[in-house]
Amino acid sequence: MPSPGSYAVDGRDGRVGRVVAHQGPLVRLREPGGGPVWACPPYLLRAAPPSAVLVARLRERNWESRIP
Repeated sequence: MPSPGSYAVDGRDGRVGRVVAHQGPLVRLREPGGGPVWACPPYLLRAAPPSAVLVARLRERNWESRIP
């Protein structure tokens, strides 16, 4: 089970998300840089590769720089 704050790939569609919480049997993820939260069963999640984590962190930094 991925820990909150880590990045994971949703095996259903390949989206990368930051783990925000565990809710019942599901893991809640949010797109890097904001966006809606979605739920995924933990058995369909896999660890995000380093290249995907780098892109996700860059997207979050860019998003944060736009906040006044």
